[in-house]
Amino acid sequence: MAEKNNIIVENPKHITEAEIVVGIPSYNESDSIAYPTDVASRGLQQFFPDLNSVIINVDNHSTDGTKEVFFNTPTKTPKIYISTAPGVKGKGNNFKNLFEAAVELNAKAVVVVDADLKSITTGWIKYLAEPLLGRFDYVAPIYARHKYDGSITNHIAYPMLRALYGLRVRQPIGGDFGFSGKLARAFLSEKLWNDKIAHFGIDIWMTTIAISRRFNVCQAFLGSPKIHNPKDPAKDLGPMFVQVVSTLFDLMIEFEYLWKDTYESRPSNIYGFGLGIEEKPPAVDVDTELLF
Repeated sequence: MAEKNNIIVENPKHITEAEIVVGIPSYNESDSIAYPTDVASRGLQQFFPDLNSVIINVDNHSTDGTKEVFFNTPTKTPKIYISTAPGVKGKGNNFKNLFEAAVELNAKAVVVVDADLKSITTGWIKYLAEPLLGRFDYVAPIYARHKYDGSITNHIAYPMLRALYGLRVRQPIGGDFGFSGKLARAFLSEKLWNDKIAHFGIDIWMTTIAISRRFNVCQAFLGSPKIHNPKDPAKDLGPMFVQVVSTLFDLMIEFEYLWKDTYESRPSNIYGFGLGIEEKPPAVDVDTELLF
């Protein structure tokens, strides 16, 4: 186990280079992280057997045994565990550790999937990574979701991003992404970083930076619906709402020169379209009285 700036790194296979990195951000996900870890490894072995790859669990110093479950999940792909310092929380802080790891490993492609995913398939790894080995730098997901899942996406993040920057990215805070090693370096060089971005503002920050800095952005159609631990907007989304919307507005100040001259939107490239969907997303229960 190594420590740098109180960041804990466990790299039992002593991996120093990887062309493809799959990152799984987590905080107390011991009951769910094994599944996406297993599927990610099988996807890497199935679709990219000739490339060096690694799976990295970027964690918030979980106390429920997330690290142990991650390492104990049998995989052919080597694994690295990176944790923020004790007491440092936030999904964005996990991503920052992932950006740094990707640059250190000289990665060409980085795929990120949520630790609580129940619907991930090996195909997700292919569809999120393959465009990055071509001409694209950022891959956002497209998947079927229940109409009550993705409240902040549907009502704020998607329409605002489309109106401001003129590119249609349907899931700008979907949680499952791909980005190039070149874009990871660019993320690390950005000046705007605050406590909101260090938490749930990270997804909209990444998508906005990728579009506004003129990186090649596409969407990947993932085929199966997103099934994860759903959030009731009335109960669970208060802090997330504040962090996402605040980050959107902070970035509007940064990129005012762009959106002032944006008059129309255009579709982005879509990778893997035409797969079809065989199953419907599960229903999401919403407490409408609490929501009002």
